[in-house]
Amino acid sequence: MSQGGSYEAVSRVMHAGAKLAIEEINASPTQSVNITPVSIDPAGVLSNYVEGARCLLQEHGLKHVVGCYTSSSRKEVLPLFEKADALLWYPSHYEGFETSENVVYSGAGPNQHIVPLTRHLLKQFGTRGWMVGSNYIWAWENNRILREAIAASGGVVLGERYFPVGEIDLSDVVSQIIEDRPDFVFTTLIGQSGFAFLKMLRSAAEAVGIDQPAEMPAASCSLSEAELPMLGDAAAGHLSSSVYFSTIASKENRRFVALWNDRFGQMGQASADAEAAYLAVHLLARAAERAGGTGFEAVREAVRDLTFTAPQGQVTVDGDNLHCWMRPRIGRSRSDGSFDILVEHPVALRPDPYLTWAHDVHEGDSRNLRLIQ
Repeated sequence: MSQGGSYEAVSRVMHAGAKLAIEEINASPTQSVNITPVSIDPAGVLSNYVEGARCLLQEHGLKHVVGCYTSSSRKEVLPLFEKADALLWYPSHYEGFETSENVVYSGAGPNQHIVPLTRHLLKQFGTRGWMVGSNYIWAWENNRILREAIAASGGVVLGERYFPVGEIDLSDVVSQIIEDRPDFVFTTLIGQSGFAFLKMLRSAAEAVGIDQPAEMPAASCSLSEAELPMLGDAAAGHLSSSVYFSTIASKENRRFVALWNDRFGQMGQASADAEAAYLAVHLLARAAERAGGTGFEAVREAVRDLTFTAPQGQVTVDGDNLHCWMRPRIGRSRSDGSFDILVEHPVALRPDPYLTWAHDVHEGDSRNLRLIQ
């Protein structure tokens, strides 16, 4: 996992979440698995992921790797895992439209983040949207889903722009958004690009008397607690769709948050990125324990239908597609670096990476959502 680059704030907490799980597993008297980590730092450079994966798989002979944040990095290294008969434990929400027998997906899929968020935006704010994103598949696919939902609702996409990862010269697109006055802005910008955009949008809106969080909310499927400190005075009032927020009121999450704060609190509050990596390592350890070894095929079969009580709640690896059953939630960011949970699904949803079973996203099926008072 990268420790530098445009999206280092996220990748650093992913690395920390994995370390927290490893320390917990190695200290447990009830688990027979002991993990000795080997780390590679691609520094957010796409070509470095291939070299890093080759080093881990060929030079170190590993069969299991927890890593990658972006879909572009995952897709770059996947052929190496297929050739080496190894498993990539991918700890990131992603856009879907992929299944692989060489990947265990411990982050949310599209029916667990973009579909619930789309319903919420169209129902609560309106059907006039603006979309801005980093120029790679995460943004393309999420925006396509939202675009189709807006069209099906009789709405309109006022604008759609893409920028290179790390681009921060976003003043022109912000000016256009302010001029268009959409009902909401959906951002799939990542890392420094996302921070710059949200700060500029807030500042530009205030300059013309727009209450941006109330009148023109910015919504995302990736904004997390790890990134809110980077937004300064613009941290509050953004919508995020996720399966984990640090404010989940459960015994297991309170325990996780206490561990996180004690060990890595200097990085900010616990986040979905840290929790997904923490979950991936625990799933790997339990699957290896169930398999009685670390062999690729044995562990892959052992992880099917495996259940783990994670900080987000009970998570089960789907036996068919190696994605996880997870409970969608929508939060609104606060100035203290956390989120108020506004909406959550009452149960974990079966992962649907190709949106084969999903409801029409423009219909706002309220039977499946519970409003948090």
